Amino acid sequence: MPKVKTHSRAKKTFTVTGSGAIKRPKAYKSHLLTKKSNKRKRSLRGSSLVAEANLNLVKRMLVLR
Repeated sequence: MPKVKTHSRAKKTFTVTGSGAIKRPKAYKSHLLTKKSNKRKRSLRGSSLVAEANLNLVKRMLVLR
């Protein structure tokens, strides 16, 4: 059976924490920033955890079992 390749973008986007949770960056921080409030842009700076509904999809992209 051949090796399973990881999804190239997923490997740059997601990080696995020590406890096994998967962190992701927040969306909507790339362009059209002039109309967004400073409070909204500040809250988009950090990262959050991948939702339970998407966890299996992300694990499959990262080839985590």
